[in-house]
Amino acid sequence: MKIKTYKMNKLKIALIVLLFIPSNIILSQIKLPKLISDGVVLQRNEKVKIWGWAAPNESIKLEFKTKIYTAKADAEGNWNIQLPAQNAGGPYEMVFRATNEIRVKDILFGDVWICSGQSNMELPMERLKEKYDAVIKNAENSNIRQFLVPDKYDFNKEQTDLDAGKWVSADPKTVLEFSGVAYFFAKAIYEKQQIPIGIINSALGGSPIESWLSDDALKAFPEAYQESQKFKNKALIQEIEAGDKKRNDDWYDVLNKTDLGLENHWDLAGTYDKDWDTMQIPNYWADTSLGNVNGVVWFRKEIEVPKAMVGKPAKLFMGRIVDQDFIYVNDQMIGTTSYQYPPRRYDVNADVLKEGKNTISIRVINNAGRGGFVEDKPYFLAVGNDTIDLKGTWKYKLGAAMKPLQGPTFIRWKPKGLFNAMIAPLTHLKIKGVLWYQGESNAGNPKLYAKTLPALIKDWRTKWGQEDFPFLYVQLPNYMETYAEPRESNWAVLRQAQLETLSVPNTAMAVAIDLGEWNDIHPLNKEDVGNRLALLARKIAYGEKELNASSPMPETTVFEKDKVIITFKNTGGGLIVKNANELKSFAISNDGKNFVWAKAKLIGNKVAVWNEKVPNPIMVRYAWDNNPADANLFSKEGLPASPFEVKK
Repeated sequence: MKIKTYKMNKLKIALIVLLFIPSNIILSQIKLPKLISDGVVLQRNEKVKIWGWAAPNESIKLEFKTKIYTAKADAEGNWNIQLPAQNAGGPYEMVFRATNEIRVKDILFGDVWICSGQSNMELPMERLKEKYDAVIKNAENSNIRQFLVPDKYDFNKEQTDLDAGKWVSADPKTVLEFSGVAYFFAKAIYEKQQIPIGIINSALGGSPIESWLSDDALKAFPEAYQESQKFKNKALIQEIEAGDKKRNDDWYDVLNKTDLGLENHWDLAGTYDKDWDTMQIPNYWADTSLGNVNGVVWFRKEIEVPKAMVGKPAKLFMGRIVDQDFIYVNDQMIGTTSYQYPPRRYDVNADVLKEGKNTISIRVINNAGRGGFVEDKPYFLAVGNDTIDLKGTWKYKLGAAMKPLQGPTFIRWKPKGLFNAMIAPLTHLKIKGVLWYQGESNAGNPKLYAKTLPALIKDWRTKWGQEDFPFLYVQLPNYMETYAEPRESNWAVLRQAQLETLSVPNTAMAVAIDLGEWNDIHPLNKEDVGNRLALLARKIAYGEKELNASSPMPETTVFEKDKVIITFKNTGGGLIVKNANELKSFAISNDGKNFVWAKAKLIGNKVAVWNEKVPNPIMVRYAWDNNPADANLFSKEGLPASPFEVKK
């Protein structure tokens, strides 16, 4: 008891002493931003600002490469130190001293690229691991590093630091978290330049461009600006989030209570299913006698597994399922995915499969739209090189029918929220340039994109204080169904807005009209996207002026009585018709409203376009569709011509 009393008295004395220590001493611990941490890549060949926080008027010393640099915090505790330009190289160490000491190790100087946008920039290498297995296995490179910015929003002020994050070097394990596009870009640049490449991955799936604009830039867009002001109200956000959660919880509560499959254990292999209907998978149940219902539908299939596949771990590939799935094999649940976009790839333990009859049961929940199994995706069970095809006839039965679930508000996508939390904290760091892959979420109002994208470029250059850094972006790829006749397309209009943004100095656009997938908004070919961005960077950021890096694009157009002559730029070694005898995907009009397919002939770096039934044409379109699958005008370097619209 005496020992405990002694310790208590000692603690009280310590607390009393702390009360009488001046507050500026207690607060004098210097702090660095998350970006300035072990493994950081700093921009070479430029004066570099190192910044942080301390007590007001606190003195800070930085020791770097045998030299001492000093700074004094201002009245708010902010300080910064300017370092002279450094050549590419490292690793180095920095030691910061005030009343505390911080060591930042493994510092490299190289080129830093901001990689931003929505899901096609965010998409990690893990989602691509089957396609790029060899690339991942050989990803060991400490000179390629990623900083993953945490997903966060703020509508009230520009944040000065990030909540978390660290620099990570590429290796076969860590690269799985790297942005696929950014990694392939960094890999291509490193192979050519042999300098460290730092990629700052600040992207968020589904985000519209307005969420990445600052308060200053949004003022030019009154509707978006007013919405951003509305969400400064934290109480409103809490109210909306609570309402969204309750609506979602109530819907799933009713679903689970009324699901006959849960009640009667349809996940079990012994379930009686003689009276179940049949459906061909992949398909959507709206196209069957069940019709377009929402709720939960159960699926079952019996397969014969040979002895050679038993006792070994297996992989189950079930394509993509809309929206949520729970998959069982021989009474064991092997996996679940909560939303429609990720590929269904499940590990099956070695003790699950048995020789002879095996049963796969799937509970599919669809809360809105058409539920089912996406076409042209892999559906099979694999053990090593042995596979069992799972496409074909499955049995199905409705578990519970529900009214469609109203979607959430997605507050994180509201204007300026992502800029404040995910871009503003980065703007003190000197960068080489920006990679941008976004636009899908703005296809509802594509003409506005012709103003918002240039506004974003100007905004970011202003915020970084670098008025002309290279801004490289990806044009929307081909996606959705292909139509037999010319038609209007919001995706095409947005591609046109992206094309017109090339009027902004020091920008470049990677055309991806041949890299998409009709049934997947997240196409897997991220290597060619990254490589095309790297080609553009080599030309405008690394000085390879003679490089044929850009896709062919219309330069001048002459409208004649019976045809239109379009002269192209960026033709490289010349234009070619790819995989066909004639040019496709050209449409022509003499009123700007009604379009018909046109004949087109390649003449050097020009294309003549006509249709005998369309005299005095005034407008030509190329690859003007959501998914212009037959677009076949390319440069000899293999770069597709940009979709476009030209008017008289």
